[in-house]
Amino acid sequence: MTWQASWRVTGRTAAVIAIGMGGLLVLGLALAGAGISGGSMLFAAGQGCNGAGGSAVVTSAVQPAPSKAAGTSIPADYLQLYQNAGRTYGVPWTILAGIGEVESNHGRSTLPGVHSGANAFGAAGPMQIGIGGAAGNTWGGAPVHPAGEHVGGVATDGNSDGVASVYQPADAIDGAAKYLVEHGVLTNPSGAIFAYNHLTSYVQAVLGWAGVYAGGGFTVTAATAPAPRASCPPGTTSISVPNQSVATVIAFARQQIGKPYLWGGTGPDAFDCSGLMMMAYRAAGINIPRTSELQWLWGPRVAAGHEEPGDLVFFAGSDGTVASPGHVGLVIGPDLMIEAYATGFPIRIAAFGDSKAAAGDTNPVGFTRPWAHPGIALTSQAQGG
Repeated sequence: MTWQASWRVTGRTAAVIAIGMGGLLVLGLALAGAGISGGSMLFAAGQGCNGAGGSAVVTSAVQPAPSKAAGTSIPADYLQLYQNAGRTYGVPWTILAGIGEVESNHGRSTLPGVHSGANAFGAAGPMQIGIGGAAGNTWGGAPVHPAGEHVGGVATDGNSDGVASVYQPADAIDGAAKYLVEHGVLTNPSGAIFAYNHLTSYVQAVLGWAGVYAGGGFTVTAATAPAPRASCPPGTTSISVPNQSVATVIAFARQQIGKPYLWGGTGPDAFDCSGLMMMAYRAAGINIPRTSELQWLWGPRVAAGHEEPGDLVFFAGSDGTVASPGHVGLVIGPDLMIEAYATGFPIRIAAFGDSKAAAGDTNPVGFTRPWAHPGIALTSQAQGG
């Protein structure tokens, strides 16, 4: 429930997703178009909110036995807690374990918010459940409060110590299980995971780890997609991308999340900021200049406040100026972008232009709209969403 957690973890999960794909993601999951379908894209808290573009059903009638990998890589206390929650709530424990791996490496992460406080988006604990901010207070009440206190979220006293603490593994895992049940995990695991964090790459990572941890032939298979929800949850915003070309640009950029930053990099294994923008637009058949400075000059410019998904957002950066910006990102929603930030940071979804933004991303120089450049032939026009 970090909503933007995947950029933090996909760097270490990318290498192992392939392992899970072999066993679990036989599903294929029709997830290639998740969140981007036709010419539209919907965002919750800046990202997709209308489901994952497909569904899945659990084909095993019982909880799967732990694989050898689960026994050797998951701490014993966490493994027991995942299994207990699975039996209590009817959730495949491997999905809970997949979330725990992606979100905090089963509580071993030292990132902000895992053991105290919250991350930049307001998520906390080993399962990274929202306690405020952009993530919303999904937990309900204070992060640590008496178990008898009535709250509207998923807060749970999983270890029966009289306190519901988002930082206690037992409490957090049970809270995550409750959230998944509320979002239909028993009939649509992929959709429930997508509700937990609205990224296709996140769903794939969680299911990949679930496959690694499952023994005894436990599988998830593709199923008929349910009818889409009529609208996003209350308080979220529905945003339509302008055309299929932009959908392709964003899809390409999302697929690079978690890859490393490399100055001068243009892929496929690493990118710098402008290299990512160039290759994302090239995927849609649109050739734009190589550097952020030239991309800024190439335009056309878009007035602040009128930017939309697919536009480029520019910053002075560490090696540029307001007139010749040295950093660029791809707008994907209100004050959100995909960026290759700097050495040591994986390609990620990040905030821009507000207090949640990283250093250097708080003051955009301006915006451009490459697909609107004179002479560009688009693959299709807007379809709405």
